Amino acid sequence: MSFFSRMFGGGKGGEKAPSPGEAIQRLREIEEMLNKKQDFLESKVKLELDQAKKHGTKNKRAALAALKRKRRYEKQLAQIDGTLTTIEFQREALENANTNTEVLKIMGLAAKALKNAHENMDVDKVHDLMDEVQEQQEIANEISEAISNPVGFGTDVDD
Repeated sequence: MSFFSRMFGGGKGGEKAPSPGEAIQRLREIEEMLNKKQDFLESKVKLELDQAKKHGTKNKRAALAALKRKRRYEKQLAQIDGTLTTIEFQREALENANTNTEVLKIMGLAAKALKNAHENMDVDKVHDLMDEVQEQQEIANEISEAISNPVGFGTDVDD
């Protein structure tokens, strides 16, 4: 099976869909291949233009043939540009969807953790606990005051 038929689902009907990471990697590979082909075609366009200039008025047939090849290469370049644009758009959309999925998973885990943290709490229990804390602070203050007031040390002793 060729690379393109594997990439675009030709052949087998029961094939499992790739994971987002695999699909992103495949799209990057295709982008890289098309970029290399684009570079190659751009060099061919330049070469054909140089050939056309070289032959110029001396050999019009060779110059016209070079210009025709140049146009054909430019047409292929335009097709590759369109394909690259589509692939880049699809890869970016897939990356965004993958990011959104990961964010959603993490938010779900955080919500569960928060629920577990609040599992044994309710507002009434918190109010009761705060009342107990306040009551204990008042008792502690009373004890501190009782300890800090001197008892019997300031009175005179009769001989």
